[in-house]
Amino acid sequence: MDRNCLDCGTKLKGRADKKFCDDQCRNNYNNRLKTEDSTYLKKVNRILAKNRNLLKQHNPMGKTKIKKTVLAKLGYDFDYHTHYYTTQTGNVYTFCYEYGYLLLDNDEVLLVKKE
Repeated sequence: MDRNCLDCGTKLKGRADKKFCDDQCRNNYNNRLKTEDSTYLKKVNRILAKNRNLLKQHNPMGKTKIKKTVLAKLGYDFDYHTHYYTTQTGNVYTFCYEYGYLLLDNDEVLLVKKE
């Protein structure tokens, strides 16, 4: 049974369970796998960080109102958040880490900070 290196494809000699011809090929292969997985995570984390910073900037006192269109123009992406919180009255707050918002009438958003 012929076996080839998973990174460069060179024919392997030696142990039956050998997967790579040397340490460099092993490192190249594993680094390539990590890069492919982390590209999407980096993109999402960058969006979440931007959303959190925008909420933090526009809510210095812990509770304030702002127009939803203003947040959107500043680059807030309403599709990305970390979690929801539903109150006993049924209001659903959307959070990006410790900063969140509640959608109100008239295109307004109530910004809050979770203590």
